[in-house]
Amino acid sequence: METSTPPPDATEIMALVRHALGDIELEPAEKRDIWSFVQRELPYLRSQRTSYFILGSYRDPYLRRLRIVQHELTKRVGAYPFILGDLDEISTDRLPMFDVMFTLLAAYTDHIVGVYEKESGGEAPELGEIDDAPYFAKTHVLPRDYTWFAESNIASRTHVLDAALRIHFRNDIDDHEKQDELDALLTRAQEAGVSVTEQEIEDAIGEREDDGMEPTTYSWVHTNKFRLFELHDRCYPWTTENDLRAAVENLPSPTPRPTWEE
Repeated sequence: METSTPPPDATEIMALVRHALGDIELEPAEKRDIWSFVQRELPYLRSQRTSYFILGSYRDPYLRRLRIVQHELTKRVGAYPFILGDLDEISTDRLPMFDVMFTLLAAYTDHIVGVYEKESGGEAPELGEIDDAPYFAKTHVLPRDYTWFAESNIASRTHVLDAALRIHFRNDIDDHEKQDELDALLTRAQEAGVSVTEQEIEDAIGEREDDGMEPTTYSWVHTNKFRLFELHDRCYPWTTENDLRAAVENLPSPTPRPTWEE
């Protein structure tokens, strides 16, 4: 049963709360709510399982992609993937308790996984939190339609699919011109040794049309943050939902935890 008594590491937890809120004096009821949240959620993060804190948009259709990541990670023995939007909130009318919840979960989770498909919404400020200490080293990002501008658009399968989508959604050329550009893109990709087929390009275009979403355009700030993770080998771009499933395979595997007997 949950109680409102402070946990043994209350000092450490309150330091994290101050990091989130600054030097704000908490009311007794607010402290009790924080202790209750800690007692509900932190045991999962301190268990023998490896935890994955999945960030992104909680609105449809973006939530579906978070569920894909969660589902793929759930297949791993010893993994505990979770989404903040599924957890009970700390209820208060006075304080921004989302910041407290995010800070506590990010501090105690093993890995943070950010899924990005747009540059606006709640996931944008979260990206600003996780690209710096103390969270950067445990964070991996999965941005849709991301390519670093200094690279060729035929450097990889992801680059080719991204270029194909941008050709398909152009409004300044007709369908015949689009097809000519797509054919030329596929030829250049194959000459460059990129493993991509015409069917894969058609499937990517069809999926995006079904979503009703044009290719994502990110701000200069977003692309620079993704590039930082890319340089540290913790950025996994994707185009289709199958690509997203494959990208999850790059995330660290669950790590066996030592027991007291060991």
